[in-house]
Amino acid sequence: MSKKNIVSIEDRIPKLKQARKKKANRRLIFYLSIFFSLIAVIVYLQSPLSHVKTINVDGNSYIVDEEIIEYSNLTSGTNIWTINQSEIERLISKDPIVESVSVERRLPWTVNIHVSEEQIVGYVQEGRNYSPVMGNGEILKVSGDTYRGDAPLINGFNDGEYLNRMAEELKKLPGSILNLISEIYWEPTEDNNNNIQLYMNDGYIVKGTIRDFAERMKVYPSIVSQLDSDDKGIIHIGVGVYFESFNNEEEETEIDVDFEEEVEIHDSDQ
Repeated sequence: MSKKNIVSIEDRIPKLKQARKKKANRRLIFYLSIFFSLIAVIVYLQSPLSHVKTINVDGNSYIVDEEIIEYSNLTSGTNIWTINQSEIERLISKDPIVESVSVERRLPWTVNIHVSEEQIVGYVQEGRNYSPVMGNGEILKVSGDTYRGDAPLINGFNDGEYLNRMAEELKKLPGSILNLISEIYWEPTEDNNNNIQLYMNDGYIVKGTIRDFAERMKVYPSIVSQLDSDDKGIIHIGVGVYFESFNNEEEETEIDVDFEEEVEIHDSDQ
């Protein structure tokens, strides 16, 4: 081996030592970073920094934010990492007005609760208050005057079974037609307990039955389009469809409508 080669190897030894030292330092820095990151995570989890600070509630109209938060059992001391979203949704869904609910965790300390409420299809008057009627026929117990004019007043339904039937039919109606109805009266007779009378916001009166009411009422715009807007009266949508004018009570006008073929009309149901 030549002298030149020996000198070359000796020159490389300090460089190899320096490279190994840098590698060791980088490894030490890496492990220290992991160590301190774990310490920071532990401190965060055990400190108030991980506690829920903000709870946002949206989508609710009849049930107040405070009540929803109370259902959820969330507090300012709740660790955001320990919340059970499905359990919170289950607790909030116990309220009859709640149709569905979703809970979202947003770091570092925010929880978002989105609520969808059951459809309100009408109101019943109880004393001086108006209580909303949901699509399942259940009356929502709320305090104060809650009549908002967004659904018709439902009068005279002193039988819960028929109120449930009426609510189910109203729930099937498109919102555009439901909003045309001002008041609904239950007017049972010896022959037919399903008789109802409606007062419409456009000045007409509608007489019909609870059974198949939604299917028959969906053609209401077509019926009105065939009438003189200045000639108000009673639109009958029971057996056959015809118009009885207020101006000439003896005159009845047959109205041509196209009901779905599968709809069967039963007006003698007790």
